[in-house]
Amino acid sequence: MLDPSFYNPQCVPDRRPVLLWSVVLLLSLLLVSLIIAAPLAAATEHGFVATVLYQAFSHVCHQQPERSFFIAGHPLAVCARCTGLYLGFAIATLLYPLLPSTRRTQPPARKWLFFALAPLVVDFGLGFFGIWENTHSSRFLTGALFGAVVALYVMPAVAELSHYLRPRRRTERPAPLWANK
Repeated sequence: MLDPSFYNPQCVPDRRPVLLWSVVLLLSLLLVSLIIAAPLAAATEHGFVATVLYQAFSHVCHQQPERSFFIAGHPLAVCARCTGLYLGFAIATLLYPLLPSTRRTQPPARKWLFFALAPLVVDFGLGFFGIWENTHSSRFLTGALFGAVVALYVMPAVAELSHYLRPRRRTERPAPLWANK
């Protein structure tokens, strides 16, 4: 007769998708925090930290001050549209478990990604061609919409990726020495 500790239930919940969701959420919240930390570091005379953060985000954003929100008299580390992208992604990732299951691996239909991208493209295009002057709010909102929808595509991919992680295996315990006699 086996010890009950060797029992392996068949309906053990798989926590890997939730674990990876937590990692993606923490990383997205960290990015948003770093975007806000750059102007705060500059305002509190932590020039080295501010320079490192602004330099790091310069690889993904143009950082034009006239297109950025300001905190404490300094621009955020990214423009208003990129702020919307990052914040929209973080909020949608935070709320994702309330929508579909974190174990769902099927993304929404691709058309929704293009529908979410359309307002951003229109806002950019109208401003680029001088037809309409877009604002910080329009840039932020169109970026946030697209960032939130992107999260709905990333999270199923993360759930699928979690299935490729090796599950923790229970190894058999050696018999106690007194059992061999």
